[in-house]
Amino acid sequence: MPAAKQIEFGGHALVWVGDWSPSSARAAISSAARNGYDYIELAIFDPWNFDTKLTKDLLQEFGLRAHASLGLSAKTDVTSTDPSIVAKGDELLRKVTDVLHEIGGTELCGVIFSALAKYPTPATKENRNNSIKAMQRLADYAADKGINIDLEVVNRYETNIMNTGIEGLAFLDEVNRPNAFLHLDTYHMNIEEDGMQKSVLAAGERLGYVHIGESHRGYLGTGNVDFDSFFAALKKINYKGPITFESFSSAVVDPALSNTLCVWRNLWSDSDDLAKKSLDFMKARY
Repeated sequence: MPAAKQIEFGGHALVWVGDWSPSSARAAISSAARNGYDYIELAIFDPWNFDTKLTKDLLQEFGLRAHASLGLSAKTDVTSTDPSIVAKGDELLRKVTDVLHEIGGTELCGVIFSALAKYPTPATKENRNNSIKAMQRLADYAADKGINIDLEVVNRYETNIMNTGIEGLAFLDEVNRPNAFLHLDTYHMNIEEDGMQKSVLAAGERLGYVHIGESHRGYLGTGNVDFDSFFAALKKINYKGPITFESFSSAVVDPALSNTLCVWRNLWSDSDDLAKKSLDFMKARY
């Protein structure tokens, strides 16, 4: 059975910090709690060096929950035709699942089905099948720990497996696991979709995780994403799940992620102001 979902609002850790040192972890978790968020989304790219005890203690201290995200790399790409690379991807995904379980999280999201990268060619049938099998293995492993996996649909420059919600749903049909869900991100939808409602309505109860990001990754409502249409679609399907505010700026840099996402511009510098206004923006619409 999938882990129970609920409406909850969270913020990506990169809104506040670019690393997870003890001081940064405290700053991020305390700031997320102070600004009214229910959880923080942690990008766990190196689970072997992640301080689970510190994180769990801080979450308890500030009354906050946590979920996890990551994107695979060329060295851990589960779409690969090299079995040793797929094995490394499996190992990484299982370890992140273990860490998430230890800190009490129930949602593992992101580009966990391929490398987070611009591929030079379309995915082959073998690439796709390798990814599907990897997600089946991960879903089964995660289910034993009460964790859902949420597969994030991203734009064509960041994966070649699925770029629209409809493609993501077809992929999930083949994964065919009750704890595997669709993860939609408004930033990517604004690039690839022909509107902000079609994929949401098609997904229905299979939509398990949401990222809210502006077209330029900055303050919500200052770009060209049609948030009103998107949130209206969430209401139509009675969405109940995590809603994460995601924003990136050169003011806060994570070496493992910022360069991959091409975060070159300084779109904001006051994390608390950004976090508070973004939560107000989301709650005013949902």
